[in-house]
Amino acid sequence: MSQTREGARQRIAIIGSGFSGLCLGVQLKKAGIESFTIFEKADRLGGTWRDNTYPGAACDVPAFSYCYSFEQKTDWTRKWAGQDEILAYQEHCAEKYGLLPHIRFNTEIESARFDADAALWRLRTRSGEDFEAEVLISAVGQLSRPRVPDIPGLDDFQGERFHSARWNHDYDLTGKRAVVIGNAASAIQFIPEVAKQVRHLTVFQRSANWMIPRMDRPYTPKQIERFTRYPWLAKLYRWWIWTSFELRYPLVFYARSRFRPLFERMAKKYMKSIITDPKLQQAMVPDYPIGARRILISDDYYQALERENVEVVTAGIERIVEQGVVDRDGRTHEADAILLATGFQTTEFLAPMRIDGLEGRSLNEEWKEGAQAYLGITVPGFPNFFMAYGPNTNLGHNSIIFMIECQARYILQCIEQLRKGGLSYVDLRPEVQASYNERIQAELRRTVWAQTDHSWYKDEAGRITNNWSGTTTRYWWKTRKVDIDCYRQVAL
Repeated sequence: MSQTREGARQRIAIIGSGFSGLCLGVQLKKAGIESFTIFEKADRLGGTWRDNTYPGAACDVPAFSYCYSFEQKTDWTRKWAGQDEILAYQEHCAEKYGLLPHIRFNTEIESARFDADAALWRLRTRSGEDFEAEVLISAVGQLSRPRVPDIPGLDDFQGERFHSARWNHDYDLTGKRAVVIGNAASAIQFIPEVAKQVRHLTVFQRSANWMIPRMDRPYTPKQIERFTRYPWLAKLYRWWIWTSFELRYPLVFYARSRFRPLFERMAKKYMKSIITDPKLQQAMVPDYPIGARRILISDDYYQALERENVEVVTAGIERIVEQGVVDRDGRTHEADAILLATGFQTTEFLAPMRIDGLEGRSLNEEWKEGAQAYLGITVPGFPNFFMAYGPNTNLGHNSIIFMIECQARYILQCIEQLRKGGLSYVDLRPEVQASYNERIQAELRRTVWAQTDHSWYKDEAGRITNNWSGTTTRYWWKTRKVDIDCYRQVAL
């Protein structure tokens, strides 16, 4: 990072090297801005796709729409890409666009404090190093910190234990007795693979999920050759996927949608076509409307539950003991390994980092009643601070890559306003944030997400802090151009 005053106007710190951080880096390079550093706490880029290496890990949107629009991959091997192929794509982008020299690996940002007098952010790493930047961008995402449940006796277990996002590949599950706690997005991907290895698998299900078939398939060599020879065809296919998913939003996620019962009947029919046990069928039917929580997709999860060596337990967990898990009916399920599929700390967006803005105000304190940000990107009182994949920008129906590109474009426009306008910083006006948040929360109350008591879309108070309240088209429209009047502008 340059230390000159002229260069200081351009110094940009990006935290995280997942899809958001890489996208921002590419767009900065395209704009001719080289004075940026991507701080990565690990020794390898990739974010979620570096960390989640569990068996069967794959994307839940079609591969052709899970890549950047400016770097359309044409040779995906499958309709739904696996973790290894997605990570390889991220590494390809970093190398092609010259991002590797900008990434500082093994550097975890512990805190950032805005110095109003110097008009810059002062960063400190966990190892005690100090850095400065005029612009600070968080690209840590919503799915980076595994959530370990507070279950009595968890530390008493004498066998192997790990979270799905920290999979222990050195531990051989072959012939073992395993217990899986959780049955959502990650679990439904690795359970079919683990079931093939273990002697017995017990799945603790807290609540059922709505599930539809993935209908995955490999692309033939002829199809791959055609997409590669005619890149326009790959892009057309990408936009066809985006459009078809976009049209699902009003059909599923509006609270008063008349089409939702149809989707529920289809999901039940799919489940009953595979699961034959009436008791298990009943356990697989959720007690909330489809779409209120994440709709899962799988071609082999229900089939795995039909295996003789797999048992689903819905009684709940009373405690964990040295030899296994005790359910609320008093039965002990002995285990050699406990696999935690308990998701992530999704509503604590920037933890454990401490971000302090003007007058020493803490972002954690500002968000004590729920995280919020204008367009999910900026927060009043925190000048020149931006977020990618921030509060209320998650989706339930389309590719998050689309949202990330919208955010990167908006952030770049803000940076250009700083450079061209001769500004020290811009600070979102509080009334803009208040009006925006009031409107978006009112809209969210009219969605199906509001019709369930708890989900990872909500914080502990029941406030929806993760999801965007409309279509991706609407988000693109709102972020297409920065309205600088929404910000207090402080000149050099």
